[in-house]
Amino acid sequence: MAEYERSRTMPGQPEHVFDQASNVNQLDAWLPDALHVRADDPPAVTVHEDDAGRDTAATMRAENEQMRIEWGTRDRGGYAGWLQVAGIGSGASEVTVHLSFFDESHDPGEGKVCDALDDSLRRLEEQVRMRVDNTAG
Repeated sequence: MAEYERSRTMPGQPEHVFDQASNVNQLDAWLPDALHVRADDPPAVTVHEDDAGRDTAATMRAENEQMRIEWGTRDRGGYAGWLQVAGIGSGASEVTVHLSFFDESHDPGEGKVCDALDDSLRRLEEQVRMRVDNTAG
């Protein structure tokens, strides 16, 4: 089993950051470019992987009170993950994302995973900044 975790500070109230991160219709704005999520019958979702050209049955649950999103594969149990938003004061938040690969065939390797997590968190921060800027002015 392989596990990876990354964190990033973002300029926004934790509620705003969580709302942006958990909106299933806007996940493509910050997830890795090669992943696309389609809501089926929540919590069921389908994840399309461009690189592999396949769809994977998955679940995604947003726990609003905890500002936490959890997801994973439905059928094979190949991977799971979570994203946690925490307020750190002064209108900022810290977002932590964690991935666990239970099946080696799902794990693309540390370099690729860490790069994808860092890029996703950067893209999420951009989405949060746009939302904060639009509500401020």
